[in-house]
Amino acid sequence: MNVYAQQQDMCNLPLTLSQKDKNNQAINFEADNIYLNVGSQPGTNLTGNVTITGNESITTAKSANYDPSTESLNLKGNVQFENNNLMVSSESALFSYSGGQILFDEAIFALGSNTSRGNAESIELQERGILNLRNVNYTTCPVGSNDWFIKAKKIVLNLDEGQAKADKVSLSFKDIPILYIPKISFPLGDARKSGFLAPEIGGGGRSGNEIRLPWYWNIAKNYDATIIPRILTGRGFQLGNEFRYLSSANKGQLKLDYLNNDNIFGKSRHYIQFNNETNFANGIRATIDYGNTSDGNYFEDLGGNLSMTSITHLNQNIMVDAFGENWSVLARFQNFQTIDKSIQLTDRPYARLPQIKFNASLPYKPLGISASLDSEIVFFDREVGTTGWRIDTQPQLDWSIKNDGWYVNPSIALKHTQYELKNLEKGQISDPSRTLPIASLDAGLFFERPLKNYNNHTQTFEPRLLYLSTPYRDQNNLPIFDTIEPDLNLVQLFQKNRFIGIDRIADMEQISLGFGSKIIDNKDGKEVISMTLGKAFYLKNQKVTLPGENLLPSSNSDFIAELRFLIFDDLNFDISHQWNNENTGVARSQARLQYRSKNNKILNFGYRFRQNLLEQGNISWSWPISETWNVLGHYNYSIRDKKTLEQFYGLEYESCCWAVRMVYRQYVSTRDGQEDTSLGIQLVLKGMTSIGTKADKLLERGILGYSNYIQ
Repeated sequence: MNVYAQQQDMCNLPLTLSQKDKNNQAINFEADNIYLNVGSQPGTNLTGNVTITGNESITTAKSANYDPSTESLNLKGNVQFENNNLMVSSESALFSYSGGQILFDEAIFALGSNTSRGNAESIELQERGILNLRNVNYTTCPVGSNDWFIKAKKIVLNLDEGQAKADKVSLSFKDIPILYIPKISFPLGDARKSGFLAPEIGGGGRSGNEIRLPWYWNIAKNYDATIIPRILTGRGFQLGNEFRYLSSANKGQLKLDYLNNDNIFGKSRHYIQFNNETNFANGIRATIDYGNTSDGNYFEDLGGNLSMTSITHLNQNIMVDAFGENWSVLARFQNFQTIDKSIQLTDRPYARLPQIKFNASLPYKPLGISASLDSEIVFFDREVGTTGWRIDTQPQLDWSIKNDGWYVNPSIALKHTQYELKNLEKGQISDPSRTLPIASLDAGLFFERPLKNYNNHTQTFEPRLLYLSTPYRDQNNLPIFDTIEPDLNLVQLFQKNRFIGIDRIADMEQISLGFGSKIIDNKDGKEVISMTLGKAFYLKNQKVTLPGENLLPSSNSDFIAELRFLIFDDLNFDISHQWNNENTGVARSQARLQYRSKNNKILNFGYRFRQNLLEQGNISWSWPISETWNVLGHYNYSIRDKKTLEQFYGLEYESCCWAVRMVYRQYVSTRDGQEDTSLGIQLVLKGMTSIGTKADKLLERGILGYSNYIQ
């Protein structure tokens, strides 16, 4: 018997049936017309605006036939399927509820929320998010553009686990085949998957052309490694490895690079870097920072950038520390590998074997007065020169008095340093010591007012004064283990010692003055203008110096000024300047002008000057000349040496689904001024991979404000 049911005009709603799949989840059927067949061959025919709603999916079609004996649903006519991760369009589909499968013929598909799409001769969607595709074309280009695509005989996608594998895969760009792989497995999205990463290809320079083919090894959820074979046509074969690990108590990485029998250098070369941090349940932390290389020219020849070329020492440090609410303790063993052999033995850093520091403060602060103790014991060792123990203690009282708009902080400390020395120089005693008090008064004010002539703007004015009194002690018999005199800046101007380190404590009777002011736009909080000026006035001549240093008598320090000026929303100017009208004139100066528009146009001008050391100018830019083309560049010139230090020029082209970048670079690659050149080309297939030389880090370092927007 046939039963016919038809939608009634008065209701204007589709008829609905309900069914259970094998997991007992409800499946709802809706259609304009539903025909129920009962008897020996029961079934259901649905026609007109067929909609099937499952637990996490919805399917539409023109017609459908449900066979209860096989628990299958055959759909025809403009079939549209959609769930959380997948959209499929085809003219026919078969839903097998008993087998947990959906089969589409001659289908078009789209993955996720991006532009990943393609077509396949057949698509089989299984339970647990497994997708089988045969005779597939795939791309991330939008509809209407197939600039690049992948063809594969078979692809299996596990959407839930984010993994995929494929057979007989070819990659074509502009209809030109550029890659063929018999078998490949790869991750979907950000999921981790063992396998080869995109190759990196570069050329030029003393090392010749090079190619890297990284292989990623997903060892476990908290362990992985990247193994990087690298061929340098001028030097030979290098093998690199970066191993990473993470657990509840430990995290770290081990980097190991090895180049066997460098054809130019004549020897095998290596670089090791190991970093680890362990956090124990009792609050104790242990860290390791260990670096070692085979020779002093490793980074110049194989490092690849100016920052690595300038490395002179590698840290080798093991440290254990712990913290409490009012105390901290640190213990470490530290050594350095000096890789710049031009540094004299007497100028190389000391090893600390060991160093122990303990700091504590009283938990209560009556009337705002706090008491603290800083202490340290360390043994300094080196191949040449004086070695030995140094013990330092400094109890201190600080009184914090503050209110809205002002503060006053008087402080007094007593510093005692004791040495026990070996390998003495002529005339040096084995147990020198030094004890001296340090008194200071730090005070500041904060003023704020609205600007009458500029609506919605506020100006601040923040003067600060530091009075410091430290008596003179003859320290010529004390060794120099780890003490230097840093460059003067606004931070150093308000420090209580002219030196960094304990071996020298400057005798100081001085007043440091600083003035800061800002103009702030109240609408968005931007600082339109920010300026700071500082200077120290010496009430007596200083006598304490480092060995070989001649301290000129002076009644004041250099002026130090900093200014930041937001000229327009897309144009800003920064300058810092240090000068002294009495003696040195201009000691240091640095300035930068940046134009940065909302449409990613960037233009930077920079200038650096340090008296008797350097004078440099630079210009850099990233300038889109159309919606698809962008020109890049960086030029750094030494005015003092009349020499170009680094220059690179690049060109980027970006379409909707791919991009290409070309960068030519010429730079100083060694400490003695040798130059090197390189040419890199990178092809980026968006959402898939990149092939060639990655230059994003170079561009971000050389062009202030540049960000790698091509992904």
